[in-house]
Amino acid sequence: MQFINDHGVLVCRRQGETLRIEPWGKDSLRVRATMFPKLTDENWALTEPVASGEADIVFGTDPWREGDGSISQYPNATITWGRVSVKVNHSGVLTVFRDGEKILKEQYLFYDGTVTRESHCLKKVAREWIPYIGGDYKLTVRFEPNDGEKLFGMGQYQQPYMDLKGCVLELAQKNSQTTVPFCVSSKGYGFLWNNPAVGQVAFGKNVTEWVASACKDMDWWITVADTPKQLLENYTAVTGRAPMMREDAMGFWQCKLRYRTQEEVLSVAHRYQELGIQLDVIVIDFFHWTVQGDWKFDKTYWPDPKAMVDELHSMGIKVMVSVWPSVDRRSENFAEMSERGLLMRTERGAAQTYDFQGDCVQLDPTNPETRAYVWEKCKQHYYDLGIDYFWLDNSEPDLTKYDFDNFRYYIGPAMECSNIYPQWYSRIFYDHETALGNQGVVNLLRSGWAGSQKYGNVLWSGDVPSSWESLRDQVAAGLNIGLAGIPWWNTDIGGFMEGNVFDPDFKELLIRWYEWAVFQPVMRLHGDREPFTIPQLDDRDWGGGYLHTGQDNEMWSYGEENYVIMRKHYELRKSLKPYLIRIFREAHENGSPLMRAMFYEFPQDEKCWELSDQYMFGPDYLVAPVITPKTFQRSVYLPEGKWKDIRSGEIFDGGKTIVADAPIDSIPVFERIG
Repeated sequence: MQFINDHGVLVCRRQGETLRIEPWGKDSLRVRATMFPKLTDENWALTEPVASGEADIVFGTDPWREGDGSISQYPNATITWGRVSVKVNHSGVLTVFRDGEKILKEQYLFYDGTVTRESHCLKKVAREWIPYIGGDYKLTVRFEPNDGEKLFGMGQYQQPYMDLKGCVLELAQKNSQTTVPFCVSSKGYGFLWNNPAVGQVAFGKNVTEWVASACKDMDWWITVADTPKQLLENYTAVTGRAPMMREDAMGFWQCKLRYRTQEEVLSVAHRYQELGIQLDVIVIDFFHWTVQGDWKFDKTYWPDPKAMVDELHSMGIKVMVSVWPSVDRRSENFAEMSERGLLMRTERGAAQTYDFQGDCVQLDPTNPETRAYVWEKCKQHYYDLGIDYFWLDNSEPDLTKYDFDNFRYYIGPAMECSNIYPQWYSRIFYDHETALGNQGVVNLLRSGWAGSQKYGNVLWSGDVPSSWESLRDQVAAGLNIGLAGIPWWNTDIGGFMEGNVFDPDFKELLIRWYEWAVFQPVMRLHGDREPFTIPQLDDRDWGGGYLHTGQDNEMWSYGEENYVIMRKHYELRKSLKPYLIRIFREAHENGSPLMRAMFYEFPQDEKCWELSDQYMFGPDYLVAPVITPKTFQRSVYLPEGKWKDIRSGEIFDGGKTIVADAPIDSIPVFERIG
């Protein structure tokens, strides 16, 4: 092993691999390696400027007893930056320390003068590079497990588990699955897998194993701190923080699948106005267009969208419109985009990547020409009409089949870079709007990646089913995506699919979901409501059958009794606005999520590290959603201190678990006193 001190950067070379470890932010190091002649220039999620400086590098030797009993000395090197250190031994095995205490160590089960376990005959190396002939490598990086460790973050996965220890996670973007490969450890470190390749991570009891299916570099970043809040502050300092959310987007958003005409949108807006309910945003969902990829209103049903937008603005309502990345072969833009190379490419077979309601190919947002082209179309047909926000749906992108090895982008094969797609997709709009002086960009996306928070992205949890199991999963998803650095998040209130408006069980689920949504960063009523008995407007075939028309999905659509409950909670959301401004500002200034795992505010309380069905909304409100049917009481753990039930005003002493009432018209919420 060759060790080099390159002006405070540790460079190590061995058997064709070059390893580079360098300071990258407060108490943080970036670790890269490659089997190519040099590292690439990609910074991926690490987009923010960091303070420069030279780390402390010490070269040394480690003793090793040979078979004859003699002692040999093996070289090693240690780089220290603030509170974090990495030691590299003569075989290139890395050990990470926080204040001198070991927190992470690569797993190396191979006899080469050193071993990490007795079974060194297994011949497992810490960094395994498997080459593809003529191209990239499949990379596997292994770490020793830490007994008793808890791991959180990583984005959004449809499962009830907040603690990810013992979980195997696919590193791939899919509808309702958002990969943001940053995790927070109970051992006081945060770890970013700074690699957008499709892959997998296994947080096993016997090994932690990260896999990139195709890459040129190994690239990970680690930070250390005393609390999760400080870890998030360090992480967002190098990946970016959310802008300040617009105050006129903090209230209630109205949405359904789908408003079919200009008249429908205006009639809903006027009805809300008559009821004295201020909509912050009304959303015009998919197939308001002619075909996918035209990115404009269908004049048949939207004859004067500019007049519609002006009328909605006069009522104080912002307008969001759905934009999809899929381009139908019948689109007026398809031929030009295909000819200019602005679409995804397939490595084999027909160039179809999406088949919902048409024969489509998705755009390639990693190509700067694509971003400019699509923005000009959307600017002309939406932004210049006064459209305020964009719903960038299918932003994974959704694919007919997730054959990542069959797709290629401007910046490389999908296997190597696919996870960054939603981030570049959002930048079609964020970059161009900010260039025009818009400092209040708000885009709704179904996916994101590390650093997406800085591009005005509100993520939602995808097309989840209307079920109690799904409701439970969304609580864990919302907390973990916040711990992965993305504070703007929400769900479809009531779930997206399979909700029958005439089913009393669904109405109960909807109400519980709605009560919880008051304490989400964005409160948005959405869903594709059954049964599909409303007649179609016409008999046009969109390319894959007729689009059904779902039931109404407004506050008044579920009967007077439910309307009263929803109206009460709408008023509660309104009353929280000064507080919302405060915690959105906190997210902007230090990266804190709005929805916070209990241990985020109470890291010294061991009980809080075990809780996954209650959380803190900002620093002051403890929220305990009702996530099971026919439930009218639930247990709530109150940490040390004084807590006030916001419904009754009753004061409770903390440091214990209580049983709180949960009648159908409210969920337990406690305000932290003092």
